[in-house]
Amino acid sequence: MKTQLEKIEKIQKSYLPTNSNKLDELQALDKKVKRPATAFAYTFGAIGSLVLGTGMCLAMKVIGASNPVLMPVGIGVGLVGIAMVSANYFIYRKILKKRKEKYANEILSMANTLLSE
Repeated sequence: MKTQLEKIEKIQKSYLPTNSNKLDELQALDKKVKRPATAFAYTFGAIGSLVLGTGMCLAMKVIGASNPVLMPVGIGVGLVGIAMVSANYFIYRKILKKRKEKYANEILSMANTLLSE
């Protein structure tokens, strides 16, 4: 009988509306600011790494060993991959800075409200 009551209460709690407070709203807004920059950085970094790896494979003749023209192409592709991976952090910072500027007033007002309480 006791376990049935616990199960019923657990199910009931899962359907009750959650009470979000100001701190939760502030944390959600902070995630909203950072998520696009982080998603871009991971995606662009992964693509840059794949481009760099493809260039390395071509330059080291792992791919297309019978074609001598592919080695210089591989060096060029590898350099493009290096440029992408190197620029990734700076692009991430620029995106994050613009997002912070966009939401700064809202976040600061929420933080000041929380600190004054």
